[in-house]
Amino acid sequence: MSALTDLPMPGLSGGAVDFARRGGQLRVSFTPRCQLGSWFCHNEGEVPPRITHHDRTIQPRRRALAPADYLNAINTMTAAGIRRVFFTGGEPLLSPAARPVLQGIPTHQPSQYTTTLITNGLTLVKELPWLGDTTLDRVKVSLHYFSDASIAAIAEGKPGDIAKIKAGIEAAIDVIPTVELNLLLQEQNAHEVMDIIAYSRHLGTGLQIIELVDTDHNAGLGGAKIPSVDIASYLRAIATAEQVVTTGTGQGRRVFTVTGSTGPMTIEVIDASLGRHHVGQCTTCPARRKCIEGFWALRLDSAGTLAPCLLRTDLRMDVTPYSDDPAALLSAVSAHLDAFTEGTLR
Repeated sequence: MSALTDLPMPGLSGGAVDFARRGGQLRVSFTPRCQLGSWFCHNEGEVPPRITHHDRTIQPRRRALAPADYLNAINTMTAAGIRRVFFTGGEPLLSPAARPVLQGIPTHQPSQYTTTLITNGLTLVKELPWLGDTTLDRVKVSLHYFSDASIAAIAEGKPGDIAKIKAGIEAAIDVIPTVELNLLLQEQNAHEVMDIIAYSRHLGTGLQIIELVDTDHNAGLGGAKIPSVDIASYLRAIATAEQVVTTGTGQGRRVFTVTGSTGPMTIEVIDASLGRHHVGQCTTCPARRKCIEGFWALRLDSAGTLAPCLLRTDLRMDVTPYSDDPAALLSAVSAHLDAFTEGTLR
């Protein structure tokens, strides 16, 4: 019996082709649930965990996709040209779908596409034995805190959580091909940024530093935004090279090459001053004036919908009717994206 990726596959059409060519992401959310309650979490457009933690009457939508449905969608989209797949949540490793889906991703080359698991790291030590047997290319661990005090303030974490996360990061380095850290700049962690940079260099892992952007999900919460300019100046002083990247999709970034314990490594700084890409294609969108995201990712969630934008939940497309029909899925996605970017989708 042929696998889905062995069969002749149709392609994306219209604006979806350009989206894929420019490195647009497919973000696959396994679950909206999470052990933590970060104040800034957008939860891929679902109800943020912190809200459910404090009011159990407010719940995210029910899961509608089985592991086979996820795999059919991922295999279809990557065969059609999507080159970057990110597995998210919530905390993806809490979902019973995570293991069968990640174990079901076929062997592939980076030239075909890459797969990245984004995790809070709390259960990494426990999950690594089976994660190490998958074709996963990269694990990105969110490390927005470096002490029990800061994880409590930022994400309602508990004593001992930082030790668990660091243990997971350090164990993953020996198991996963590439391990990277994510750091969101904010008032609550400003005093720990240098410690996290030093930790990343000590391990030799890559690090991505992100400027906070205001969304409806975090309005009125947290502290003041911390610009990246001082961090970039520090990195520039210790770097052997700096590259400014403004191509592709998403926000522009500065990529610094610095010396880590195992040799050269990169630290990326997502810099809003460098511009955001794809925003301009959303021609007549009523949310365009307040847009801070733009069209840089397709978000497939556990409720079975695909969305091109965090600001417009009304633009979610139900993909469950296309679970067993790759051609129909690609046709529907292409038409949906064209209508979205041309401003004819209402």
